[in-house]
Amino acid sequence: MADIGYTLIYEPNTAAKTSINEFKTLLEKSKDDVKINTMKRILITMLNGDPLPDLLMHIIRFVMPSRNKELKKLLYFYWEVCPKLDDHGKMRQEMILVCNSIQRDLQHPNEFIRGNTLRFLCKLKEADLLETLVPNVRQCLEHRHAYVRKNAVFALYSIHKVSDHLAPDADELIYRFLYDESDAVCKRNAFVCLGDLNREAALQYIQDNVTLIETLDPLLQLAFIEFIRQDSIQNPSLKSQYAQLVTEVIESTSSNVVTYEAATTLTVLSSSSQLIYLAGSKFVELATKEADNNVKIITLERIKELHKLHPSVLQDLSLEILRILSSQDLDVRKKAIDVTLQFITSRNVEEVVKLLKKELQRTSSSNEDKNSEYRQLLINAIHQLAIRFVEVAANVIDLLLESMTDLSTAAAYEVITFIKEVVEKFPDLRQSILSRLIEALPSVKSGKVFRGSLWIIGEYCMEDKLVQEAWRYIRSSIGEVPILASEKKSTEGSEHNDEDETNGSVEKPKKRPVVLPDGTYATENALTTEIKTSVDEEKPPIRRLILEGDFYLGSVLASTLVKLVLRLQRNATQEKYLNALKAEAILIMVSILRVGESSYVEKKIDEDSADRIFSCVKYLTDETDSQLIQTSFLDDTKDAFKSQIETAELKKAEAEAKDFHENAEQVDDSIVFRQFDKDSTARGSNLDDLSLAAGSDLKKEDLSSRLNKILQLTGFSDPIYAEAFVKVHQYDVVLDVLLVNQTTNTLRNLSVEFATLGDLKVVDKPATANIGPHGFHKIQTTIKVTSADTGVIFGNIVYDGQHSDDSTIVILNDVHVDIMDYIKPATCTESTFRKMWNEFEWENKITIKAQMDSLKDYLEEMMKGTNMNCLTPGAIIGEECQFLSANLYSRSSFGEDALANLCIEKQSDGPIIGHVRIRSKGQGLALSLGDRVASISRKAQKANITRV
Repeated sequence: MADIGYTLIYEPNTAAKTSINEFKTLLEKSKDDVKINTMKRILITMLNGDPLPDLLMHIIRFVMPSRNKELKKLLYFYWEVCPKLDDHGKMRQEMILVCNSIQRDLQHPNEFIRGNTLRFLCKLKEADLLETLVPNVRQCLEHRHAYVRKNAVFALYSIHKVSDHLAPDADELIYRFLYDESDAVCKRNAFVCLGDLNREAALQYIQDNVTLIETLDPLLQLAFIEFIRQDSIQNPSLKSQYAQLVTEVIESTSSNVVTYEAATTLTVLSSSSQLIYLAGSKFVELATKEADNNVKIITLERIKELHKLHPSVLQDLSLEILRILSSQDLDVRKKAIDVTLQFITSRNVEEVVKLLKKELQRTSSSNEDKNSEYRQLLINAIHQLAIRFVEVAANVIDLLLESMTDLSTAAAYEVITFIKEVVEKFPDLRQSILSRLIEALPSVKSGKVFRGSLWIIGEYCMEDKLVQEAWRYIRSSIGEVPILASEKKSTEGSEHNDEDETNGSVEKPKKRPVVLPDGTYATENALTTEIKTSVDEEKPPIRRLILEGDFYLGSVLASTLVKLVLRLQRNATQEKYLNALKAEAILIMVSILRVGESSYVEKKIDEDSADRIFSCVKYLTDETDSQLIQTSFLDDTKDAFKSQIETAELKKAEAEAKDFHENAEQVDDSIVFRQFDKDSTARGSNLDDLSLAAGSDLKKEDLSSRLNKILQLTGFSDPIYAEAFVKVHQYDVVLDVLLVNQTTNTLRNLSVEFATLGDLKVVDKPATANIGPHGFHKIQTTIKVTSADTGVIFGNIVYDGQHSDDSTIVILNDVHVDIMDYIKPATCTESTFRKMWNEFEWENKITIKAQMDSLKDYLEEMMKGTNMNCLTPGAIIGEECQFLSANLYSRSSFGEDALANLCIEKQSDGPIIGHVRIRSKGQGLALSLGDRVASISRKAQKANITRV
């Protein structure tokens, strides 16, 4: 049935009209090339509304006798569209000659000509014309070649559908043909036709072949399944029998296509948990066996949908789904993990965690592409399971802390983020987790991981024993203090050793050129370089990071020391021990400040970190506000983190509840017929289909909004005036152009040519036209958009002058595509935002100066103007203050991410000042959003009128 279609041809130039006499003259030429071009022009003219009835006899005389294959193909296109009836509705006499020609082709010795002719008969709808051809079609059912027979079946079916009296026994013929036929494609075509013509006969054929269904060809099995799926809707009483039959097919077939279709059909026929489980297991088997990644993703999506409709049935398949992790494609792995996480219960969580642990250990020793991203996926999955099921949390954390050394910085930080959440949610596990974390820290090398670990230690070390363990580790990881004095001593000692070696018999090593980061050359001693590297590696980890310039870590360390001292103070520790630790903490902090100003660090300490450390020193020495400082350090930060977790859980619960209510149906819900429902808010219906079919659109477009999108392309003084209405769809832009001839002459062969800059592509070229004096003409063109980048459409209008070699060109104004139509607000996690922020290359920094009443107003105006979503909790609804910092995120229709960081300050009785940093993967998106931000600031400037 899919073989039947109709031919459509596009006409590139409507202005070039050819008369009938010219066509006749060209057809009389003897050369086939001329006839082929003429036939193409005739077909184009006919398809555009001119039937050309006077050409029929000429084509019969001069084209039909030709043996040229291309010309014969065009001739069949012509028989398809030519007028076959006269003015009185009767068959034209000339069609008798056409019938004779078709009959000869149906008896042609070449099987491909016969088959092509039979395909053509599927498109004929005139019973008088088909009547004489039926005997020849019947004969073709017995042809020796399968190509002829498979098309003859469809031809006989089409003739019966046009008029059943032409082939009243078509179903019987096809039924007998099925039993006599041996070719698989022919049998499939015959069964498809039989299923539509005679349901009882099709059922009888299925029943006769039930015992042989395992040996049938996959094509015929697919035809059986399609018939069953359609017939079960009309005859629900047969669903149980059909389900049994499809079960036999699904268990016996070796074809993946049949397995997929049969499993899909089985989910429609039955809601039995046993059959649903069978269908799900077959989907999993397909996803595991099939090599195509697209098939894996599709089948996993089917499993996900099946789980939504039948929760708790497919839970035992979770381990089977995780076998798909052997695939090398990251998207497939991500999909498999997402689907599996929905199946997890307390019954199977331990087995799944064991498998994920093995996979995580395997990736630490492999060198696959995108290994770090895959490890991060596994860590996130384990994280979610540990949060949902407390019984596996402790075991999981031990594994992650053991493997933290082998993980990348991003993955290790994910582990620390996970530990933060577990320690907050499960107080009973805090002591063991913190002890294990302190043991694992000596193997950590990343400053980012150290910062997260120190924050956890400062917040959750409650008992004196834990505080002492943490203090011992911190003290050992800093090394000898003061840092500056010890570094001077070690440097002087190494210089003294170098002098001794130089005065001795050791030969001075050769120097080699080294390229510095700025591109200049320097000389470096290979021996001292090796010595320096080994010495650096021997240094304690926190000390080494501070000397490398990570003073943000130094400020976090200072805050952690203050928290530990205050914790001991709250626990009523003895005064002499407390004073000793307080003095040691102050010594460490002052030591970091002093070394930060020296020449022993790779870069000087920044002002923010220095101020933070100074503040921590002041807090430890300030006795007046000790209670307030204790509350701020020990309670407020923990409460803020707890509130953040509760907000995230609340959002997740709301999303799950919304998803559940959208898919749930109440027992007493009324049945909604979408076609008759006048309520546009009904589920599954945005517009009333019945009203749309009648020609009325419920969603009326505001005409004033259309006027805002009309752009003038030429001037009023130009000979041709043009204006365009720009309509933006999801992935393309449609220009409706109105052309007005402002002269008293006819503008001949007028064409509008468009070109683009940026990621735009002109899909179709507007047709050429003739426009009379003061006439109007409308054209339409489509521009394909491939990214949310700044795009420009430009072009010109060309038409012929008084002489054939003269042409006039009118240049059009540029049309700029608004990228805001393709950018939508989106949401992502904080870790994902930070990861993208570090990865994206392009940054656009815009300075802000705007006259607005409040920072909140500016943030809302920016979100509205850039279609970005605020990710910072409390930035919009929080209390108004003098400063505001927020992260914003959006995503384009093409999957492009746009990040923004807003830092603004409200001056007293003055404007809002600050800056916005926009980052994206491509330069165009960052620049385009920067222009939008700049325009928001310009709009916000208020003109002060002092005098009129």
